Amino acid sequence: MRVLVTGAYGFIGAHIVAALVAAGHDVVCAVRGARLDTRFPGLDAIACDMARDLRSEDWLPRLAGIEAVVNCAGILRERGADSYAAVHEQAPLALFRACVQAGVRWVIQVSALGDPTDGEFIASKHRADAALAALELDWLVLRPSLVYSAHGSYGGSSLLRAQAGLPGLLPLPGRGAQPLQPIAAEDVGLAVVAALARPQVAREVLELVGPEVLTLRDYLLAWRRWLGFGHAYALAVPMPLVRLACALGEHLGNGPLGNTIGRMLERGNAGAADAVPRLRERLGLTPRSLPRALAEAPSHVQDRWHARLYFCLPLLRVSMALLWIGSGVVGWLTPATDVVAATHGSSLAAGSLLALARITASADLLLGALCLLRWRPHLVLGLMLAMLLGYTFGIGIAWPVHWLDPFGGLLKNLPLVAALALLLATEQRR
Repeated sequence: MRVLVTGAYGFIGAHIVAALVAAGHDVVCAVRGARLDTRFPGLDAIACDMARDLRSEDWLPRLAGIEAVVNCAGILRERGADSYAAVHEQAPLALFRACVQAGVRWVIQVSALGDPTDGEFIASKHRADAALAALELDWLVLRPSLVYSAHGSYGGSSLLRAQAGLPGLLPLPGRGAQPLQPIAAEDVGLAVVAALARPQVAREVLELVGPEVLTLRDYLLAWRRWLGFGHAYALAVPMPLVRLACALGEHLGNGPLGNTIGRMLERGNAGAADAVPRLRERLGLTPRSLPRALAEAPSHVQDRWHARLYFCLPLLRVSMALLWIGSGVVGWLTPATDVVAATHGSSLAAGSLLALARITASADLLLGALCLLRWRPHLVLGLMLAMLLGYTFGIGIAWPVHWLDPFGGLLKNLPLVAALALLLATEQRR
């Protein structure tokens, strides 16, 4: 069967694509144009933008030869044109209506488990589910709980792994008693494969959950043992502090820590009592328990490195931003006479030197602020790196003695150059 998968390069979408390929299906990945052919090079990929492709006419040409559609697209937070209304509702509904027009009968919607009162992330997903249910299609809505994989992580799953791997400390929102019913991403993929093989399972909503309900504390401890880390002191974090951290992450960050994850950390995420029996009955699927899934995939050194270093990059980014802001402040507060005296021997006039110092200080302030706000991070980090290299070699050319000084500008800037290069290399494209 030729299957179109939206959000194919996301964490859940990629596992669904892998499961479909393993089952012998012909998969077409619908992804943002800038990311074409970057994760599954051997598969067909077409460009789409769930923030802008809001009409059925946008999707009709992409459905040529397609026999089934799996919609996995989703966002954890709104940014610019990427709104819940567009990505979770308008674009999927346009796709579903295009399926009606193109005669593509089989549509699987990967939604989310939870109550609409938990926030707009869940509410918008459920509104799209209801809109799909009103169409003349053979549809199936799958609502996964917390999705994990022992073979990799992304977003919220990476955040929880890193939390479990903190040295000597296990911070728990509240007391960590929130109920979770996590499901392996590989089992989510198998559920989609099973659904495509059972056309009689249509016009239903199924909750994708694991076979056991765990507390958040038990979930984190299971990952800590899997990573091979020793005992950690459990620290109960008051929920007001958790809400504050999530609110700051929502407005200042760009990672998974935000209001959506915050609500899950506060209320938990578990399915109905009959969710697993229904999966067995309708799809013939028995999801693996977390201990079994972890036992089937032993951890490796890169898993431990990722968990331990996960929080280092944000700290490095904030430190770099504050360093540049501090440099700009010092550049403006330094008296003009001290600026001229510090550049003694330069061929430039005193007025030109002072103007150059103030301009570079302003640039430092601006780049530091933009780095802190994560505005176009690739561009900002690239400009920082270029300016730092320019400072280093400019000083060395203007004052050659700095090249001979073991504590001069060249060697002192090398750690900053390396840190900026690391941030630039690891910055995730959105």
